[in-house]
Parts: sequence; C-alpha cells; structure tokens
Amino acid sequence: MVDYHTEPMSEPTAPSEPEAVRATEAADAVAAAESAESAEAADAGKVAALRAVLPATRAGIYLNTGTSGPLPAETAAAMREIEDRELALGRGTMAAYEELKARMDEARAAMAAVLGTEIDAVALTHSTTEGMNLAIGTVDWQPGDRVLTTNLEHPGVTAPLAAIHDRHGVEVVVADIGDGGDADATLATLEHELRAGGVKMVALSHIAWSTGAVLPVARIAELGHEHGALVAIDGAQGAGAVPVDFDALGADFYAASGQKWLLGPEGTGALAVALAARELIPLTRGYFSFGTPHGVGREFLWPNARRFESGGIHKPSVAGLARSVGWLAMFVDLEWAMARAARLARSAADRLAATPGVELVTPRASMGTLVTFRVAGWTAEAVMEELSKRIFAIVRTLPGWDAVRLSVGFFTTEAELRRVLDTVELIASHTPETLPVRPATEFAYSAGL
Repeated sequence: MVDYHTEPMSEPTAPSEPEAVRATEAADAVAAAESAESAEAADAGKVAALRAVLPATRAGIYLNTGTSGPLPAETAAAMREIEDRELALGRGTMAAYEELKARMDEARAAMAAVLGTEIDAVALTHSTTEGMNLAIGTVDWQPGDRVLTTNLEHPGVTAPLAAIHDRHGVEVVVADIGDGGDADATLATLEHELRAGGVKMVALSHIAWSTGAVLPVARIAELGHEHGALVAIDGAQGAGAVPVDFDALGADFYAASGQKWLLGPEGTGALAVALAARELIPLTRGYFSFGTPHGVGREFLWPNARRFESGGIHKPSVAGLARSVGWLAMFVDLEWAMARAARLARSAADRLAATPGVELVTPRASMGTLVTFRVAGWTAEAVMEELSKRIFAIVRTLPGWDAVRLSVGFFTTEAELRRVLDTVELIASHTPETLPVRPATEFAYSAGL
C-alpha cells in the first residue's frame, strides 16, 4: 500500500528580481532566435533567386553596399542595350534626345516613389554630394552667418560647408552628438546651437555613414524651422536602406544616391525639394534647368525641382537607375528588402557587442543597416585585410574612425554573416602576431572558386 503525503504543499519560492529579469531576457533571446530562424527559412528560396541575378554576390561576401551596391543583371542589360544602340546609330539624332528625356522622366518617377514624394519634387543629380551642394548653394550666405551640422558627417556634407566657409566667411558649427544614438540628447544639442541665433541652415545625415546611427530627422526638421533655418538632409545611407517619406519628414531638401542601397549605376542620384524651397534660385544652371529652350533668366527656370538639374546626364546610367529602382520595387519588394536587411544588421550588431575584444560603435537602439566596430589591438586596415584574405569578405574601413563597417543587404545570407562574425571573433581572440596563418591549401582552393 502506497502512503501518500497529504500535507498542504508550500508555495514555490519566487525567483529574485535579477533572476526573473535574466530568465525573461533568456526567453526573449530564444524567441527572437527562433523567429529569426523561421524568417530565414521562409526567405531562403527568395534570397537564392535574387542572388542569382546579382552576380557580384558570388565574388565574395558582399558587405559594402553603403559604398556601392551590387548591380542587378537586369540593370546591366538595360544599360548595355542603350550603349549598343548608341554605338551603332549614334547619339545625335532628335530621337536619341527625346529618348533621353523619357528616360529622365522614368528616373524621376522611380526616385519619387522611393523618397515618398511627387515627381515635381525630384531633381536628378550625379550623387548625394552634388545634391547637398545644390541645397547649400540656395542660401544667400553672408559673412558671419552660421550653418549647423554634426560630428558624424561624411565629406558629402562637410566639403560643401567648408566651401561656403572659405568663400563667404560662414561659421560652420559642428555639434557633438556622440554616436548619434540618443535622440533626445541630439535634439538638445542642436537646439542649444539654434537658440544662439544666426543659423540659416541645418545640414546633416539621415543615417550617419560612420556610426550607422539613424538620426531623428523629422524632429530635427521641425526644430530647424522653428528657428528659421532651412534643413538639408544627406540621405546617402537612407534611401533604399530604410523607409523614407520626404513629404512627412518636413525637411527642405533630401539628397540621395543611386549606386548604394538602390543598386543603381555610379554617377546617379536625386534631390528631393520641398514645395516652398522650389522657389529658391539654384547656384548652378544649365540646359535642363529651364522649361523654355535657351531661356537663361530666372523667369525661365522650371517651377519645380527640375530647376536644380543642369546637364551632363548619361542616358545608360539614368536608364539603369530607373531599372534598378523598378526591380527593387516590383521584383524584390523594397519593404521586404529593408526589413530583412535591418533584421540581419541587428543580429550582427548583437553578436559583435557580445564578442570579447570587440567594440561595437553602432548604437543598437537607433540603427539601420550599417554596423561599425573596432577590434582591440588591431587597426581597422588589418582587420579588413584579414577578413578579405581569409573569407573574401568585401567590407570597408572608415578614415578618421579606425573602424570597420559592414553594410548588410537583403541579399546577405545568415551563413555569410556567421562566417564573418566567426572570423571577427577569431581575430579578436588574438593579436596580429599570434593569429594563426591561414593554411596555404585552403587559400589555394578558395582562390580558385
């Protein structure tokens, strides 16, 4: 006969608060990992199909879209078709000129869709830098005027600002916003400088090319306007990487690149111009600035953003830009692409932050698709060299930051990221002197792939 214990059982001891927090974090981490694995499994077939038409993804582990993205085969074919026709038939006919105008119209429409605005708000440019120069050049700068920027900017912002300093005696105020990850601190720092008066323009990035921080640009635009300043945004690392709604953003200008996250050709880009700013006079003018042929006075300027176009448009390239953007929107699904890239970038940042000897520069609380890091005891150039020769990873270093930057795209695979992060962990566990030399046989085999 079994004698059962019938005394009331005591309540189990509740875990302490730290234990409960750790348990919750562990459960969240497991759930996040399972969710990521599920999403990756669902995406695997689609990613494989997309990589098949992005040939550069077979040249190595492509993690430098923040400089130039892989060109779709469809885009290259469209550009080649125009080049072949121009070679065979020439470029000087009226039909060729009418085709150029049509291709420019297509590119403006494509960029308007990506930037969340109307076609009349878009001017075609050759780069983000050109767009920022055009925006900054609209102000009638006088000695003693002030322009406000941050410590995180690319030369695409700092170089035009240096030009107005040298030419007009403008004071360039560089606000130190740290890594850009604290939105409230960023706004407070910028507001402090705006309240000092004399700021005619705020010029800064949507996403910092350096730390990868996503800045609160809508709130910055509102703040700038409250103090009577125009606001120009460098969107080189924004357009195609994160959702952009220019009309809701409230900025006066938003400059974008074609060759980065939009996977277009080199020498392409766009400048979105708010309605009120379309009455401003461009610093440069050319044939395409005017709605009336051969009119050169301000009364002949286009009444929309096209007044900021001048000339020198390469037909194959502008057609390639429209084709890449269309391919992303209709074949890839840009919303899916941005969400996938952001998820992978965050997982890479989490792994790097947990790796001994690695300093994550990117603020995880406010990031997009860029992941910047340093390895203790190593220069950025040495880390990049090891990643390149060991696993054929295509990354870049950041001058002035001594850091390595990964640009994570929708076409990046989980396996590729793991290989990169495993190699970073290996590098971080050694000094340059103690890191094992890669076996010659493995290198010879890989070099033949």
